[in-house]
Formats: sequence, C-alpha cells, structure tokens
Amino acid sequence: MRHDKPFLVGNQEFAALYSVKPQMIGQWMHRGVLDPVNSVVVSGVHYWPLAFAVEFGTTTSRPKRVDESLLQELVKSQSPGWMGRSPADLPPIVGQQEIIALFGLPSQGTLAMTIASGRFPPADWELSGSALWLLDTVLDATPELKDSARSLAWTVDTEVLAALREGRYDGPGSQVLARGRAARP
Repeated sequence: MRHDKPFLVGNQEFAALYSVKPQMIGQWMHRGVLDPVNSVVVSGVHYWPLAFAVEFGTTTSRPKRVDESLLQELVKSQSPGWMGRSPADLPPIVGQQEIIALFGLPSQGTLAMTIASGRFPPADWELSGSALWLLDTVLDATPELKDSARSLAWTVDTEVLAALREGRYDGPGSQVLARGRAARP
C-alpha cells in the first residue's frame, strides 16, 4: 500500500466525468450498475479511485464516455498524485468524523474551529464539498496541534489509529447512512 496521495473522486466529480447529475451515482449503485465495494467510505460518503471511475464507463451495458477535459482538470487539481484502481491500493484516508474519533474530540465544532483558525493542516483533497486528509498528514501535524492547544490534549487513540491503518475502522463515518425517504423506518 502506498502512503502518498492517490487521485480520487466523490459523487459530484464522478457524475461530472460522465456529464450526469450527482444523483445518478446513487441510482447506479441502487440498480447494481456501480458496486459500492469499489469505493472507500470516508465520513459516511463514498469516494472512488480516479482510475476506477474512468474505466467504469467501459464496463456498463451502455458504454459511457468520460469528459476528457474534466479528467485533465481533476488530475491537475490533485497533482502530484498517482492513479489507483482499487480501494485496497489506497492509503488510509480520513474526514472530520474519523479525525474526531482519532483524537476523542468533544464535538465537530471543536475540529471545525481548529480548521478555521488555520492550526489544522490543509486538506489533501476537497471533493464533493468535503475536506479529506491522508491519515499521515493528520498524524504529522499532531505535535503542532498539541503545542498550540489551550485545553485539548490532541492525544491519538491508538485503537482507532490501528483500525484506520488496518482498514477495519467501524466507528463514526465508516458507513453510508440512508437519507431522505430511505431513512424512514
């Protein structure tokens, strides 16, 4: 497994590659055209390796063409990086929910304030409206977070860290939760 930054797409970028609305990604998954096993779930949202997303159009019963100019924009905006095809190729990636669990933070507001103040490292990706980080980016910033903190310890929960590294994390953000009508009992 590599620990440098792979190219990724979220729902919005995946849909834009094929010139469809973002809701189509959910429909493709619901119909079984797009298997969610090909994605990683970070903070309750699916993200795909860019190479998989690009090849997806050739695997469907009705082939779909990739918007090549958008593909080049995605690569340029995420460079330097590399193309992964499988979630197993990807290094550990975290969003706000995993970071809150990793440090045992009292609330999302605490993390949001740290990010807004500029004390948290810049996100490695901004995809589909969400910030994502390589786990190593967050861990590398831990000493500075501890030094700049007034009341929080910024102590890493070693069990959460091990679960994230080993791909067995099942805490907050590890599952995509149903929304809208699907969430009703």
